[in-house]
Amino acid sequence: MAQQSLTFKGVTNTEQVNRITTALMMLDGVESAEVGRHGAEVEGKAHHQELVKAVESLKMGIEVK
Repeated sequence: MAQQSLTFKGVTNTEQVNRITTALMMLDGVESAEVGRHGAEVEGKAHHQELVKAVESLKMGIEVK
């Protein structure tokens, strides 16, 4: 199982963290996601670009890499 890191800019509150966590966990292939204000550690088979798209799809103005 692969571990991937994401970095965020613009996350300011726990509601955003919770929404990001939910979006990542809903993806096929994600086994776990530890999300904070500055980034996330994700374990599973999902590709990095899928993770980025999931966060961007929330349309919260968060920069994700």
